[in-house]
Amino acid sequence: MQLAEKRRRYWKKNLRLTGMLLAIWFIATFVVGWFARDLQSLTFLGFPLPFYMGAQGALLIYVAVVGYYAWRMDRLDREYAAQEGER
Repeated sequence: MQLAEKRRRYWKKNLRLTGMLLAIWFIATFVVGWFARDLQSLTFLGFPLPFYMGAQGALLIYVAVVGYYAWRMDRLDREYAAQEGER
């Protein structure tokens, strides 16, 4: 596999991962808040879903998104040998 093709595949996977995680972030941040009144009937651990997401849920999702991104990018870097110091 040529270097240019390898880089193109690496960045395509990187952008796809980033896009999916940004979609999760957007849903946790804006969609739940926008539809808070409609989502009042859903509960999580005994609390209405919008209240839980505002108080703790969104923060947990953010930490999970950052952790997953770091883990997945480490695996992707190893797969494509794109670690720091290598060219």
